[in-house]
Amino acid sequence: MAITPHFFNKREPLNPVRQGTPASHPASGVASGGASAPPTVMPVAANPVAPSAPARESGSKLTVGPNIKLKGVEITDCDTLLVEGMVEATMDSRLMQISEQGAFKGSAEIDLAEIHGQFEGNLTVRQKLVIHATGKVTGKVRYGKIVIEEGGQLTGDIQSGAVAVARAVSPEKSGLSVVA
Repeated sequence: MAITPHFFNKREPLNPVRQGTPASHPASGVASGGASAPPTVMPVAANPVAPSAPARESGSKLTVGPNIKLKGVEITDCDTLLVEGMVEATMDSRLMQISEQGAFKGSAEIDLAEIHGQFEGNLTVRQKLVIHATGKVTGKVRYGKIVIEEGGQLTGDIQSGAVAVARAVSPEKSGLSVVA
C-alpha cells in the first residue's frame, strides 16, 4: 500500500524544483530532475496577481440604500459613494452620486459629483460637479467645472477655479497668513 507523503506530513517546498536542482521524493527516495517539474509551478506563481486586477477596476463602493439613515460618520477609502437614503457625514472620495430620493448633509471632498437629490454643507469638487434637474445643492461649494441642468438649484457660497491648489495651500488648514 503506497501512501503519499503529503497526506500526513508537510509537503516538500517547490523551490528546489524551480531552481533546477534535483528534488527527492521522500517516500520513494528517488530523485527527480528539473525536467520532470510539474507544469503547474509557473501558473501558481502568477495566480496571486490575477485577483488584484479586477479589484482595482471596480474599486471600493458604498451604497446607502433607500430608507437608510447613516449619521455621524467619516467615510474614508471609498472610491464611489451612492446615496439613495440619508447620509450625514464627512468624506473624501473619488465619485459621489446622490439619487433623487437621496440626501447628503455634511462635508465632502470629491473628484466627481453627480447630484440628483439634495446636498447640504461644504462641497469641494476637484474636477466636475453635475447638478441634474431634480438636484439641489446648498452651502459652501467649490468646483473645478460645473454643469447645471435646467431646474437644478445651487445656492450658497459658490466659487470656481483651481480647487486643487486652494485645497493644498489653504490658510485655514495650515494656520499660515500671507504678508505682503
